Amino acid sequence: MKKKLFFVFIIILSACSPYKSVPQPKTEFRGVWIATVANIDWPKSGEDIVTKQKRDYLEILDFYDELNFNAAIVQVRTAGDAFFDSKYAPWSRYLTGKEGRAPDTNEDLLKWMTKETHKRGMEFHAWLNPYRATFDLDTTILSPQHDFNQHPEWMVKYGKKYYYNPGSPEVREKLVSVMKEIVENYDIDAIHFDDYFYPYKIKDEVFKDSITYQKYALPNQGLYDWRRSNIDSLVKNIHESIKSEKPWVQFGISPFGVWKNKSTDPRGSETKAGQTTYEDLYADPLLWLKQGWIDYIAPQAYWSMELPVASHKTITNWWAKNSENTNLYMGNGTYKIRNNSDKAWYNKKEIPNQIELSRLKKRVSGNIFFSAKSLMQKNRDVVRKLKRNFYMHEALTPISPIVGEKANNIPKILSNTVTKDSIRLNFISLKNQRYALLYKSGREPLPNYPMSKLILKKFLDGSDFFSISKKQIKGNKQIAITLLDKFGFESQPMIIDVN
Repeated sequence: MKKKLFFVFIIILSACSPYKSVPQPKTEFRGVWIATVANIDWPKSGEDIVTKQKRDYLEILDFYDELNFNAAIVQVRTAGDAFFDSKYAPWSRYLTGKEGRAPDTNEDLLKWMTKETHKRGMEFHAWLNPYRATFDLDTTILSPQHDFNQHPEWMVKYGKKYYYNPGSPEVREKLVSVMKEIVENYDIDAIHFDDYFYPYKIKDEVFKDSITYQKYALPNQGLYDWRRSNIDSLVKNIHESIKSEKPWVQFGISPFGVWKNKSTDPRGSETKAGQTTYEDLYADPLLWLKQGWIDYIAPQAYWSMELPVASHKTITNWWAKNSENTNLYMGNGTYKIRNNSDKAWYNKKEIPNQIELSRLKKRVSGNIFFSAKSLMQKNRDVVRKLKRNFYMHEALTPISPIVGEKANNIPKILSNTVTKDSIRLNFISLKNQRYALLYKSGREPLPNYPMSKLILKKFLDGSDFFSISKKQIKGNKQIAITLLDKFGFESQPMIIDVN
């Protein structure tokens, strides 16, 4: 009775909501960045025992699962290290307390994390920071296996960190190897890069890559164009390597939100950002989109809706007009809620208004929040508003536009066994299928079931059968079952009589 009253209350509130006319899509990316560098989100400490680390990871998943999110973007390489047993990098101190020390378990933690994420109906995106080699200048804490010690010729000191030199072909080869290792060994859904390409500029500091430039630049190629070409080469090589190994694994990048200011290029945005992706980080995401090298782009637009120098609204509108051949997700700075000098962040409607803007833009296919902890311990009023107005129902993740049209043929059912307590379905093969979706249905199938009719999203673990408890079906006489493959294509429905 209490549950019924709760949903009645939610429906009444939704009817009174200023967001009631906002579309409620069946397909929408809802991601969260889980930052591991400096133990921002997880694990809370590298010294924690594995059982606590696992419990804390599940707490994050369960929170965002309850909010009907569908993707976890987990940082597995922070600064030349690894959150998995790697041939190319030492264990991260943020995971084990000391760089190079393995976790105190025989279990493969990354495989466990990936499976637990999938069990909750969420994608797992492996987030790598490609070029940051150290988090500070204390190199005594680095493992002997760290590239700083193995390949000092690859390193460039800049500010208070060391960076891999993007101009070195050997560095690019190494980064491709690290990425391929993850794709080959783990059942991930995507490789994800953040905004750290060439480092953000520091006044009166020089990034010392002149020798590399003289050695590898083309004739008459300027320094800045050469730097951008280095990043382009890495992105292209990563794309080709992923697709040759597992074509369903996506490649996504979240650049700094401002490509260029209009003051320096008429194609730029009406912003006054102090640094830009193209001119300061030497990254050209518009080229990557044009070439079809990435499946999605997630600009980090961590500003409030009306901030004069770079408003979230202006940046979202700009990317909606200038992105092509890719899925566009906007990055939202939830970490700033009630924690920023810009007073707009003290309005509980700031993030909901940003989500509304994304929903109303046809070219925007979702959002990613930075970072995980920002909504978990506080700002519950914002969470309630998001759940009530935007995330009441689950959503499927978008299909990459660069994979083309791939029909999801329904695997043939060998047998259908209905007992008093359960249903068991046996198929010829489910190896390319990721989930089974169960919907409330009549005897005649609908061409496209809305998510309001979804009963269950069941992870398929590689077996050629699955069972469903009748308790999960909740008294429905007929259900429709569709299969969702690894690319995200949903099959035509199959009607099952459960009586």
